[in-house]
Amino acid sequence: MSAPTLRLPEAGSPARLRGMSKPNDDTLIALPFGALHKWHGDMRQAFAHIDEPDAPRHLASAFGHLVSIESVMISLEHKDRPPQLLYQRGIPEKYRESIIDRYFSGGYLLDPFCLAVEQGLAEGFYHLEEIAPDNFFDSEYYKTYYLKAGSSEDSFYIVDTGHETKVSVSLFQGFGGESLRAEQLNLLRAVEPLVREFISEFGRRGLQHSAVNEGGRDDLKQRVQSAFEHFGCNLLTEREREVAHMVLRGHSVKSTASQMSISPETVRMHRKNLYLKLEIGSQSELFALFIEWLRKH
Repeated sequence: MSAPTLRLPEAGSPARLRGMSKPNDDTLIALPFGALHKWHGDMRQAFAHIDEPDAPRHLASAFGHLVSIESVMISLEHKDRPPQLLYQRGIPEKYRESIIDRYFSGGYLLDPFCLAVEQGLAEGFYHLEEIAPDNFFDSEYYKTYYLKAGSSEDSFYIVDTGHETKVSVSLFQGFGGESLRAEQLNLLRAVEPLVREFISEFGRRGLQHSAVNEGGRDDLKQRVQSAFEHFGCNLLTEREREVAHMVLRGHSVKSTASQMSISPETVRMHRKNLYLKLEIGSQSELFALFIEWLRKH
């Protein structure tokens, strides 16, 4: 007997922590002349190599003249498929397995950026705090795919390249560097039109020469839906599976209650019951069970 079709929880309003806000037209942005000159020089090289697969290398170099970024990851986000790595720079070798192998093999299914893109996130520049659910920074996903992978924060460009594809440019800040200040984030926002123009052109010209894997058309929505429907399906009720999914994504009790249109007390009851049925006692154990289930399915 097949499992019933369940309703995926919708994304809530983006959380804005630590006073995140958009700059206005009068915001002042300071950058040394030398750094600005080098930024434009690297971007000129990036456009000059737009037909070549390694064009993103010049873009990654250019960012280093604007802010101190420890690593860059550029991915192809294709509608209804898992993301595909196009380029990475600066990810320490000891973290590459968790960031690249584990993330692209299943971890992305709970990633707030991937979920936002799948749900129609507009082009632009975003910081993790603008996208993540309200309790994300206490979630096991954040602890596993960010903190344990040497990353403390993430900034993100998303560019529509047509044919239901988008390219994401993730700028990771690790523990070795300071968190990006508001003026640095404003600077990254300010250059977003030029970054978008480069990525759009690269998508039209350079990507067709890249080794982009067109196989394995794994339906992303179907995979998320399947994970949601079948994880614990022999033990949990539909509502309990919905609550489990919200907890895994990093929603608080209050946010879960709002998304599911039920009371916080009901959320707590469902969470208590699903923990008992799965014989676990914490969010970390729930996360471990879910990731193990993903690897087997």
